[in-house]
Amino acid sequence: MKKMKNVQWFKFILIVSSVLIFSGLLGCTDKSEEKTKPEEKTAVKKTIKNPDTFIYVDYGTVRTLDPAVCYDVVGRQKLKNIYETLIYFDGSSTDKFVPVLATTVPTIENGGISPDGKTYKFQIRKNVKFHNGAVMTPEDVVYSFKRNMICDSAGGPMWMLIEALTGEGGTRDDGKIIPGIFDKIDRAVEAKGDEIIFHLPAAYPPFLSIMTYTTSVVLNKKWCIENNCWDGNIANAAKYNRPAPGYEPLQKIENGTAPYFMKSWVPSKEFVFERFDSYWGPKPQLKYAVFKYVKEWSTRKLMLQNGDADRAMVDLNYVPEVRQMSGLTLYEVPQLDYSAALFCQKINSIGNPNIGSGKLDGEGIPPDFFADINVRKAFLHAMDRKTYKNDVFNGLVVMPTSPNVEGLPYHKDVPVYAFDLEKSKEFMKKAWDGKAWEKGFKMIITHNTGNEMRQAAAHMLAENIASLNPKFQIEVRNVDWKDYTVKYRQFEFPIFIIGWSADYADPHNFMYTFMHSKGVYGSFMAYKNEEVDKLCSAGIKTVDPLKRQEIYSKLQDLWYIDAIGIPLYQSIDLRAYKNYISGFVPNAIDSPAMEHLAHIRKQ
Repeated sequence: MKKMKNVQWFKFILIVSSVLIFSGLLGCTDKSEEKTKPEEKTAVKKTIKNPDTFIYVDYGTVRTLDPAVCYDVVGRQKLKNIYETLIYFDGSSTDKFVPVLATTVPTIENGGISPDGKTYKFQIRKNVKFHNGAVMTPEDVVYSFKRNMICDSAGGPMWMLIEALTGEGGTRDDGKIIPGIFDKIDRAVEAKGDEIIFHLPAAYPPFLSIMTYTTSVVLNKKWCIENNCWDGNIANAAKYNRPAPGYEPLQKIENGTAPYFMKSWVPSKEFVFERFDSYWGPKPQLKYAVFKYVKEWSTRKLMLQNGDADRAMVDLNYVPEVRQMSGLTLYEVPQLDYSAALFCQKINSIGNPNIGSGKLDGEGIPPDFFADINVRKAFLHAMDRKTYKNDVFNGLVVMPTSPNVEGLPYHKDVPVYAFDLEKSKEFMKKAWDGKAWEKGFKMIITHNTGNEMRQAAAHMLAENIASLNPKFQIEVRNVDWKDYTVKYRQFEFPIFIIGWSADYADPHNFMYTFMHSKGVYGSFMAYKNEEVDKLCSAGIKTVDPLKRQEIYSKLQDLWYIDAIGIPLYQSIDLRAYKNYISGFVPNAIDSPAMEHLAHIRKQ
């Protein structure tokens, strides 16, 4: 396992380093962007607004604070500042770790990892307090992992831990609880004194990286049970499995151990953090942090200019404007992420306004419209990647060819469907035995509110497809993020445009997500290819790097062959801070929404 990991990470570091050497960006402030003159610095300090508060303006909305359910970058940002994990990444590294609620990072050398890679041991830190004043115990740690895996919400994040600790991809198969799954969960983690022991059925290369994710945060057992979480009896586990969206018990409340707690939350308006003065570790400088929901770029820009915001979310189409602003520090950080337009092959037709009549009669589309590969290929040929890159991103983006993006092990460039409206027309004439061309159709493409990069992709597809035939009518609509994440999981969107930030830096995290029939996005595309499922399962179980390379090479080819979705972009995140803000630590695995408040200083 150690040899395999070293080979993988050598490749990862080599690829990422080449990107960074070329761009000269990661972790570096572009000094030419600091427009404030030295003699102005004293005056700047005197004019800093809200000196004990960090204010960030973004267009992302929070759906849930339940760590077992939250699976989006906006929610994770909140959780990372409220809860803590046993370990976390060391600075900008994505393969080195530091202890947090554990006292050491387990390795084979220190005896924390067994030679066969199937047992991990963590020593637990003492005298750690939860936000309600309770003291953390090993029992809390064990309960947290079991409770979160038992919860396992539909389309949620718990598949990572469940797969690593039980060998299953989730707690259910075709909607039915897998026999014996809760007993496997119960046996997977135990406490012996101050030591937490994890038992894996097989070596799982990215396990330590998964332990940094918000699925692995520590909860207070007593508080959880008082708030209707799993009661601690494994015989009752099924009662707490897969809560309905919006009804998960910890959706609106929190009780973590991190340096900040939730002071208030007004959905689609603002989220306020306050410093936890009983925190076990170093005291952060800032007392408060306010994350404001501001969907209009013009308003975010004005707030940043006036010092009413200390940081603003900047979509890449606005980079030229930001570069002209004074008093800012800009960072450009390549990301381990992937955004795509995904075809749903089995749309929910019940009361669904996105598919019109629900029939191929010129007034709608049938639920299985995108099950015809000719339709998918027509849409793929309608995406003008070159124009999209230059006009929307000002060239500051990587154009991917599959979910296994640059910076991940075993990445390769695979063919793409070139922008060609004649070929798009040819495939649409073949679709549905010619009926699609003859009858025409109506449908809606959606994107999440405020994300102008995805909005641009939606409009490009709609306009280019509509240009093929006057009988083709496509409308573009926006949906708030908190609702978007629910509706695509209810199969309501014919095409959903969405992104994925790395949970851990391994191709399994991307290929399984987008391609496996039980993957977080694959499942909601209703895409199923038995060969793909077998390859995804083999990839994570294989230790030999050469064999893994062969597996992921085939999967990348199948992404193209099956025309599963439209690759849109891999981000290079531009972060814009007022130049009196310091402490940002770049990490390719952190999404643009992420902010580690304990590091931030304002002076």
